[in-house]
Amino acid sequence: MPEVKEIFFDDDTLTDNLPRIEELSVELGKLGVTWSCNAKANVPRKTLEIMKAGGCRLLLVGYESGNQKILHNIKKGLRVDVARQFTKDCHDLGIVIHGTFILGLPGETLETIEETIRYAIEINPHTIQVSLAAPYPGTFLYNQAVENGWFDGTDHLLTDGGTQIAQLSYPHLSSQVIFDKVEEFYKRFYFRPRKIGAIVGEMVRDFDMMKRRLREGVEFFNFLRTRKEAA
Repeated sequence: MPEVKEIFFDDDTLTDNLPRIEELSVELGKLGVTWSCNAKANVPRKTLEIMKAGGCRLLLVGYESGNQKILHNIKKGLRVDVARQFTKDCHDLGIVIHGTFILGLPGETLETIEETIRYAIEINPHTIQVSLAAPYPGTFLYNQAVENGWFDGTDHLLTDGGTQIAQLSYPHLSSQVIFDKVEEFYKRFYFRPRKIGAIVGEMVRDFDMMKRRLREGVEFFNFLRTRKEAA
């Protein structure tokens, strides 16, 4: 399939077994393919070096929060300082990161949201995705929300247009504030001279990337518009 330019491994546990991902990287390197995958933000530099040498281009990393207590609350099993070093190693090796974050998790406050936004700007993944805490029925978070009365009265996770709804509302932090902070997060991360310059430079160097970024730009501003309508 000569039209295939890259392979993505959608496996949240792929980097949990270091010998396995290292062996996979070596074999993929022999094939000369470019690939990407999910990764935990605790992969050691030695393994990252092997992954990069084997053709790894991008990692999709779930940071979730920049606040250590919130990470403990959701049993993430990740230390902020380890994630910070992991990100630095990826930057040094030229591995691109798409980082994902979640607002509205148990323990969230205006202060922890600010901490997470500043953390994302500091570690500076190439691109980000910011989601709202989603209490799916049957999950630990859902049971917590029911027991503590955190639901704001909505009974679904998305609007008819597909925009995510902030279902959780805390005594000290309303669902509307959490919803509004997602847009602020995106704007503060992307509307920086450094980030704008990096994206423009990437587009100038690669025509295919230019088309992709222009399409994503249209989608991003449509996203902001639909959020205003949902609010």
